[in-house]
Amino acid sequence: MRKLQTLVAAAVAVTLLAGCGGGTASPAASGAASTSPAAGSGETLVIYTNSNGEGRGEWVTAKAAEAGFKIEIVGAGGADATNKLIAEKNNPIADVAYGLNNMYFAQIKDEGALEPYEPSWAGEVDTALGDSGDGKAYWPLVKQAILLGYNSDKISAGDAPKDWTDLWTKDALKERYERVTGLGTATAQLVFAGILTRYKDDSGDLGVSDEGWKQVEQYFQNGSPAVAKTDLFARIASGEVDLGQMPSSIIAEREKSFKVNVETVAPSVGVPLAVEQIALVKGTDKKEQAQKFIDWFGSAEVQSAFAQQFNSMPVNTSAASKANPEVVEFFADVKQQDIDWDFVQENMGAWVEKIELEYMT
Repeated sequence: MRKLQTLVAAAVAVTLLAGCGGGTASPAASGAASTSPAAGSGETLVIYTNSNGEGRGEWVTAKAAEAGFKIEIVGAGGADATNKLIAEKNNPIADVAYGLNNMYFAQIKDEGALEPYEPSWAGEVDTALGDSGDGKAYWPLVKQAILLGYNSDKISAGDAPKDWTDLWTKDALKERYERVTGLGTATAQLVFAGILTRYKDDSGDLGVSDEGWKQVEQYFQNGSPAVAKTDLFARIASGEVDLGQMPSSIIAEREKSFKVNVETVAPSVGVPLAVEQIALVKGTDKKEQAQKFIDWFGSAEVQSAFAQQFNSMPVNTSAASKANPEVVEFFADVKQQDIDWDFVQENMGAWVEKIELEYMT
């Protein structure tokens, strides 16, 4: 089990706005990220992202304006943004998309909705973290760990789960964890990818054994359904639940905002890691401007400032050295789960449909 509360120390210093919910600090309050790309075309770029919450969208918009860009950010969950980009491929509305992980961008690329483009900072990132196919169309920005966290003031280390499956197999944890009521977000889908991939069975339903589907059934039967527009940490603070899923970057700010202490679980198999990407939308009529935005946003300067503001872990090697030390330490120690992403990508759509129809009641 790992403690992420220490990240609050860095948060205090920079008025951190980590995560995926609402923040209040002025986006112009942090420094840097103002290098001008000589944009100035006057055109408004439409940006689709699932990484606009907790002040991120406002921060990016303000910093982009300082650099000469006019942008309109359209936020949606990872799966929803993916479906929207695919549905609009013949008449695109967006010019750039970012924040989605490899699995989503691979689907969008396969549908012909992305245009290959090599950013100016391509040599500063590990290309293995991005598009592995020909004509690279999406490039890595930020790493995110998908974690199971629990209220350490209510659950001792000895009683805490060691893995996700403990939530529904240990009587003491049943009904104490929040379970999802929708699968439109990247976080929720990655949690199920991390579970179902363990039960791969070529002869099973959708490539998963009966035992695997039993785990999904038990997850829904024994959890407390998420409450619309109510943050998990608010429910933890009120005592409604004590455990739930959370991306790594939100924990420090949420602990501070809701005055709770959270520990995270480190399963022996590791945790799913999401790598957020950026891509040029095929068919944009603002191609040159969109390329300039990608060059600007993924640059070491902007990613450094973003990392310090939002407790993120950039993959740009120059920016990574300037990320908050506690975040760097966490990612140096965290074990990544070995997931067959080809298997997951091939089946996720059908898994979601099955889960929503058969288990999510």
